[in-house]
Amino acid sequence: MNALRVLILTAAALLGSSALAATYTVKPGDTLYNIAQKANLDPAQLLQLNNLSSSTLQVGQKLNLGGNSSSSVNVGNIPATPVSRNSGNGNTIRAAASRYLNIRYMLGGTGAGGIDCSGFTRVVLQQLGVSLPRTARAQYGVGNTVSRGNLQSGDLVFFNTLGRGVSHVGVYLGNGQFANANSYNGRTVIEAMTTSYWATRYIGARRVL
Repeated sequence: MNALRVLILTAAALLGSSALAATYTVKPGDTLYNIAQKANLDPAQLLQLNNLSSSTLQVGQKLNLGGNSSSSVNVGNIPATPVSRNSGNGNTIRAAASRYLNIRYMLGGTGAGGIDCSGFTRVVLQQLGVSLPRTARAQYGVGNTVSRGNLQSGDLVFFNTLGRGVSHVGVYLGNGQFANANSYNGRTVIEAMTTSYWATRYIGARRVL
């Protein structure tokens, strides 16, 4: 009888410990952002849980999803393709961009004391677990190309403002709006891409989430 009780207690302990150690195996097409969203975590939390220094993931890599309510998520059904960010997730991206609004524009700046366009997109996307290169031209080379008609919140949008290729970048927020560090306004702002100035200078977009 005692042996049976020990067996039951051991089994219960094992079940309890497995519930506290939810994991997910990275599949082709996964991103840190869409895994975090499905597991009810912030991308920054997922980075911290796994001691990751960047958002780069490897197929087959096992991620710790922590021991909170996210452990009840059916992680085996997380889709391999990025989740849509047109509705609820758009609010997350707008909130990330809003933390850096009204900061004065400063060429070469990367923080609260002053920031330029690529510095702005870099710190905004960093909150979502994405590491970007420093310059607008370099950022244009990451992620996947996306057409203007298929833009989603979080996409990087690029412009030719100097007449010699990519020279400006912002973060698309949805509904034709994007956030950017604007040298003309002298600060970080939210603007409409449909204005004649931006519409005629638009080059393309890249999806990094």
